[in-house]
Amino acid sequence: MAEAMETGPSEPGPVLITGASGFLGAALVDVFREAGFPVRILVRATSPNTNLVWPDVEFAVGDMRDRAAVAAAMRGQRYLVHAAADYRLWAPDMEEIVRTNRDGTRILMEEALKAGVERIVYTSSVATIKPHDDGTPADETRPLTPETAIGAYKRSKVVAERVVDEMVARDRLPAVIVNPSTPIGPRDVKPTPTGRIIVEAARGRMPAFVDTGLNLAHVDDVARGHLLALRRGRVGEKYILGGQNVMLAQMLADIAGLVGRKAPTVRLPRVATYPVAVVSELMARVTGKAPLATIDGIRMARYRMFFSDEKARAELGYTARPYREGLSDAVSWFRGAGYLG
Repeated sequence: MAEAMETGPSEPGPVLITGASGFLGAALVDVFREAGFPVRILVRATSPNTNLVWPDVEFAVGDMRDRAAVAAAMRGQRYLVHAAADYRLWAPDMEEIVRTNRDGTRILMEEALKAGVERIVYTSSVATIKPHDDGTPADETRPLTPETAIGAYKRSKVVAERVVDEMVARDRLPAVIVNPSTPIGPRDVKPTPTGRIIVEAARGRMPAFVDTGLNLAHVDDVARGHLLALRRGRVGEKYILGGQNVMLAQMLADIAGLVGRKAPTVRLPRVATYPVAVVSELMARVTGKAPLATIDGIRMARYRMFFSDEKARAELGYTARPYREGLSDAVSWFRGAGYLG
């Protein structure tokens, strides 16, 4: 590993942000603009434009796997925040998720080195961290391997993170890695898999649940964590950007309270949900629409995806508000955007 730098840049400078049309990416643009950074974003021509509302942001059009487009977008940039990713738990070609996240990350990192970018924040995920069997919050010292990662999305993030690790060690890539848990809040336009749960629960379409849990954080807090990582993070280090560890049953009850519905009380054994996931995936192949339940999702539900962000709090000064604020903001945004019917 390259020698760790104790502190990052103290003053704003030109920053290229990838993934800005998406959920976390849009929050990142807001945070860096507010901090005085001139922002350029790399977006695909086919990306949704709902979140692309900034009059003072420079647009570069291209796919992160298009080396020429990436090189052009990188010119003149002092910093890079790479948050673009194919965030799906299911796709007709599951290996496409792996190729996109691995190869896109490699191209961006290589072009950042060529361009002399001073500091990089790479957005990984807690999907690269092995949860404890007993539900104890896991930290950055428990990396998954590609062989032990459940599903294509997790495997894609593991191999992409390894690309960054290897380039830090071999090429002195000036990258800090952040591992967001599960962001919730406004501007979840696709929506993300977690956003879909919020929408379906708010519409009364989730009458039952499995015994699992996850770590939830307001998307704006996760975005601010990226800025802290740029300024205070150590090159080559990983920082979980999380919030509260919450049981799924509690999350669904809180959503029900926000929309005036009755909270679901039926707890299903995981084995009973496999047929639902199988049928959902078969239907998805016919309709082309992502399934709400996936086989990999059911496999992951075996674990309580609980994590500790103590390292980020201690080294970066990271903080996160109560998760219910993120949940309330998410429901309000989905309602205003017409997702709740």
